[in-house]
Amino acid sequence: MRHALMKMWTVLPVAVLAACGNVAGGDKPAQAVEQSTQAVLYVPPTPTSGNIYENTTYLGPVSLGSSVQTYFTQNPQYYSFKVTVPGSLVARFEVTHGGSSMNLDTGLLVYGPRNTSGSYGASPRAQDDNYGYGDLSRIDSVSLTAGEYLVVVSSGSGSGKQFRLHSACLSGACPTPPSTSDTSGVSLALSEQSLTAQLEATLEAGNDVRDWTEGSLRRFDFAWPYTSQPTLTQADSAVMALQEYSAYGADDAIALSYSQAQAYLYSEFAPLHPQILAAYGNGTENVQVATRYHSYLVAPGASGWFRLFVILFPVSKKVIVFEQTGYEV
Repeated sequence: MRHALMKMWTVLPVAVLAACGNVAGGDKPAQAVEQSTQAVLYVPPTPTSGNIYENTTYLGPVSLGSSVQTYFTQNPQYYSFKVTVPGSLVARFEVTHGGSSMNLDTGLLVYGPRNTSGSYGASPRAQDDNYGYGDLSRIDSVSLTAGEYLVVVSSGSGSGKQFRLHSACLSGACPTPPSTSDTSGVSLALSEQSLTAQLEATLEAGNDVRDWTEGSLRRFDFAWPYTSQPTLTQADSAVMALQEYSAYGADDAIALSYSQAQAYLYSEFAPLHPQILAAYGNGTENVQVATRYHSYLVAPGASGWFRLFVILFPVSKKVIVFEQTGYEV
């Protein structure tokens, strides 16, 4: 009988930033409007000071043409991000389907520009409730002048759910794209995609072999507009920022070649090894793996063994995450 393990997180999430191009694909057709004026269900309460910043949880800056990915920790919640605009331009903001949890309902608001006293004001310059995919939010077009703005993503029932906010510059004084020669400060924005039917079947067969072992397999794609390749450290950091894997954050990561990783697999999951490579590799790229491991008591006299594999396909622009667990019975 498999044991269920409950993991609890009480700290605020760390945002994952990723540089992208200036075009963001939407999930619904664009409107020919300056901005959405649809009322947002969950708006930050207006503070007595009139500066909306005070009633939000600030998570840091996000550059135009990039993304930030994090998750809500309570209901309701109002996360804010600073956007610096170099000159008059038209921008777009969207909580994207890729990188956001299912059945998430968000609000999206833009405040500013920040005035000389440091206030972003309390009246949104643009706002949207659910013009994006499903109940997600999207502001197709908003004109901004030079200055600092506050972009707020809100949710009334999003606790434990993840979202990805993407920003884009449509026209005007758009920031210069980051240099392709130095990507050391760039993080990956992971977008989860479905597995192949063969991998699903192989995983299911492996899970049926024993009652005390279990495997979980996920595929993520990412955008990478640079000439240099992403690193295993960048892939590992992006996965560690996902709420589901935060329990591995204190474990040391060990770098492996793809062939070396096979030695760490339970026998029932070994058939996944060649199938993952065949499904997602291009046949020549240097596939790299980072693994993390820990063990602790899950019941009196019974230990649990937990191992995570982060598999980077640097040319195919994919990250595969495999977690295998075993329990003492």
